[in-house]
Amino acid sequence: MKTTPHFQDADTFYEQLLDAHTGLSREQSELLNARLILILANQIGARDVLAECIRAAKQLPA
Repeated sequence: MKTTPHFQDADTFYEQLLDAHTGLSREQSELLNARLILILANQIGARDVLAECIRAAKQLPA
């Protein structure tokens, strides 16, 4: 699992993410997030890395 910033252009990604949610209901927004998580997880693929990412996300403050 990468623990240092690895974005090529974090600001653009963040802007695209916010734009994707524009005009969506809360439910639609949550479904978009769920689909995006699954698509990104598929890109990672490795079960051990995904498990490590889940553990790391649970440790971060809300």
